[in-house]
Amino acid sequence: MKIYVTFDFDVACNAILEEQLSKLNVEYFINGTREILFNKQLTEQQQSVLATSLKKYGVEVIDNQKTELIQRIKDAIQEMLKDDEANLYKISSYLSDKLDYSYAYLSNLFSEATYTSIENFVILQKVDYVKELIATTDLTLTEIAYRLNYSSVAHLSGQFKKITGLTPTVFYKIIEKRKAVKSKTV
Repeated sequence: MKIYVTFDFDVACNAILEEQLSKLNVEYFINGTREILFNKQLTEQQQSVLATSLKKYGVEVIDNQKTELIQRIKDAIQEMLKDDEANLYKISSYLSDKLDYSYAYLSNLFSEATYTSIENFVILQKVDYVKELIATTDLTLTEIAYRLNYSSVAHLSGQFKKITGLTPTVFYKIIEKRKAVKSKTV
């Protein structure tokens, strides 16, 4: 038997945070999805316990404001790719508006911290999303290219091949073969 699930990232994260924070017996306020405010300073032991308990859920406590901003840039890019309306904006305008910093500042900070440009990161994220869409939907390459605001299927295919070494069509055939093998073994 197979079931498919979906989840709301914000709801799931808030539930995990509330569960783990309540164990500390301290007053707190969850301010959005990335910031927790405490009425009093946490002890080093409380900080360690919290970091350890959250780590098992893949949640990392960030103690550096720049590191947190880099993560917000990455999250905003991933949100943008999955939002059909936001995907119509230029990445520079979208990030500046969403994060309330100049794009030049965001770009320099991102490059210094990750050793790659925002533009390159966007391309990598787009290719990953294309792989996900190919593997999990019945969308055509034309529909995927339109959805991700590529100028053409050829442009999408070129970036895809440059990053993965495969054309989207070859990748699709590999996925279909894997599905066929799995269905025979089940």
